[in-house]
Amino acid sequence: MRDKDSKCCIVAEIGINHSGSLPVALKMIDAAKTAGCDFVKFQKRTIDVVYTKEDLDRPRVSSWGTTNREQKLGLEFEKEEYDIIDVHCKNRGINWFASPWDVQSVNFLTQYDCPFIKIASASTTDFDLLQAVRNTKKSVILSTGMSTEEEVKKAVDFLGDQVKYILACTSTYPTKIKEMNLKFIQTLQKEYPDIEVGFSNHHPGILFAATSVVFGAKMVEFHITLDRAMYGSDQAASIEVPGVLKLVRYIRDLEVAIGSGSWIVFNSEEEIKKKLRR
Repeated sequence: MRDKDSKCCIVAEIGINHSGSLPVALKMIDAAKTAGCDFVKFQKRTIDVVYTKEDLDRPRVSSWGTTNREQKLGLEFEKEEYDIIDVHCKNRGINWFASPWDVQSVNFLTQYDCPFIKIASASTTDFDLLQAVRNTKKSVILSTGMSTEEEVKKAVDFLGDQVKYILACTSTYPTKIKEMNLKFIQTLQKEYPDIEVGFSNHHPGILFAATSVVFGAKMVEFHITLDRAMYGSDQAASIEVPGVLKLVRYIRDLEVAIGSGSWIVFNSEEEIKKKLRR
């Protein structure tokens, strides 16, 4: 059963917000560590596997060239960058992991001592990928965005005890307030009492990510950015560093403020009680 007293894990997703720049990624890692986040997360793709040739060959003007292929390759980190990221995270004292989008990327990530493999919402029904993840025997975080109850159940049944966290999630970037559905956290808690339930945030504000802890979230994941005006499709759903600093503080304060729910007269109230009661 879940530990009601355990602290919420806070995950700053860098994803592809680094725009292919290793120095930017390292700055984001440092910012997440300074804010007090527990993990940073990336995304890993094998471009020729995840996308079709037709899609990769279509025109797309970017700083990397004139095709979609050049843009996708420009955003992707390979072993040289991840080796540096791995060392940097160890030196800074923060763990990292990633969402693999294909089997080759799952195998790529096994060369690192990552604590989790994250199954992105887009991959919930990709059983070739799920099989590769199951073969790693690594702990799994599973997002539920755009997934039916049956789809999530099949993935959980397939991965078994490897699933350590299930995240309530809406896969829109940014998510509208009316689609946040924070009470879904409690629905998942009832459905999966032996698995920790968390919240994957795609809103640029900090209110809902922080409030998710009140609904019982034991992991809060959000996109981090140095500047929401930077290049990238996820920037609009991301939180800048000053907001991350506030968000982490709010989460930790809320964990304390939630309390036990017990009927208590606090010791600090006793003197006031003596003065005011008749």
